[in-house]
Amino acid sequence: MSTWELTAIIFGGAAGAGFLGSLTGLGGGIVIIPLLSVGLGVDIRYAIGASLVSVIATSSGAAAAYVREGFTNIRIGMFLEVATTLGALGGAVVALYIGPAAIAVIFGMVLVYSAWSTVRAAPGDATAVPADALATRLKMNGTFPAADGPRSYNVKNVPAGFALMALAGVLSGLLGIGSGALKVIAMDRIMKMPFKVSTTTSNFMIGVTAAASAGVYLNRGYIDPVLALPVMLGVLAGSLVGARFLAGARTRTLRLVFAVAVVGLAAEMIYKGVSGRI
Repeated sequence: MSTWELTAIIFGGAAGAGFLGSLTGLGGGIVIIPLLSVGLGVDIRYAIGASLVSVIATSSGAAAAYVREGFTNIRIGMFLEVATTLGALGGAVVALYIGPAAIAVIFGMVLVYSAWSTVRAAPGDATAVPADALATRLKMNGTFPAADGPRSYNVKNVPAGFALMALAGVLSGLLGIGSGALKVIAMDRIMKMPFKVSTTTSNFMIGVTAAASAGVYLNRGYIDPVLALPVMLGVLAGSLVGARFLAGARTRTLRLVFAVAVVGLAAEMIYKGVSGRI
């Protein structure tokens, strides 16, 4: 395989990952790492480094479009990012002292949980909830575009969501993903935000979380520009296309497509990690 052929494969896979990541709020890293480490035999730490760069690209590409369209709750994103950034720094440091096989197994289990939680969630957007005193005081309630015009929503359980965001940050630093699965779960299931607001706010947040982790990997030499460049460009292109599809996409369909894709990836990652083939 020539260098150009390999670059084209990486770019194509990254574009698909960026498309899926921008629609579901999970970041392209959840697909990029298995593609590079299992499919192409790249050392998992270099795969994580390239993934972190791709997550930053996903956030940069999709988040701007979502903010412009009025989906993203910037106030919530900035508040919760405090927890995820601190967690990401701790997770990145821990990852440097854990073997590749262990990281692969942990990553596979995170994928399984992400798929399970996605399918288990009720279809459609979150139902209306009463106003929460803390969220109201912090001015977190908002509106988002819907087919029948702007729809308002309230936010609940801010402390519990903040705590889960810290865990999401640790996983981001440890596994090189945007940890969008836990971010979306925290906002959609715990804080009772509409699904599309949760995914777009997650996209807004994952870039900052990944940037905190990427600094540690860059300092240790695990970000290879030759590998990271086609990954970044592919994910950026895919995320921009995905941003155009979100408004008219069916929430249930997005969740099912994601679940089917990641279950297969999870099985492969866990098998490779347990058998020591990574």
